[in-house]
Amino acid sequence: MKLDVILDRYPYRFVQFGKLESGYPDFRIQKMNFNTWRWNDMYLLDSQAQLDYCIEDREYVKWLDPDPEVAAYPRKSDVCRSPYAN
Repeated sequence: MKLDVILDRYPYRFVQFGKLESGYPDFRIQKMNFNTWRWNDMYLLDSQAQLDYCIEDREYVKWLDPDPEVAAYPRKSDVCRSPYAN
């Protein structure tokens, strides 16, 4: 199968990995593994519409990320502010 990179937005990239048995494109989100420096499948997308939404909304991709360290859709109260900022 041929891997086509649609968009590379570090540490994520959006790829099409051939076609599914049903004939629809196989879209995936891959995330860089910093230990091995390889791309690993993070999430298998359901449709072209979901891929479009992921490309449009960066926070949605973070929400799909299973890593508990990644925060998506932060509230204003969640933002860290420097004590030196005015």
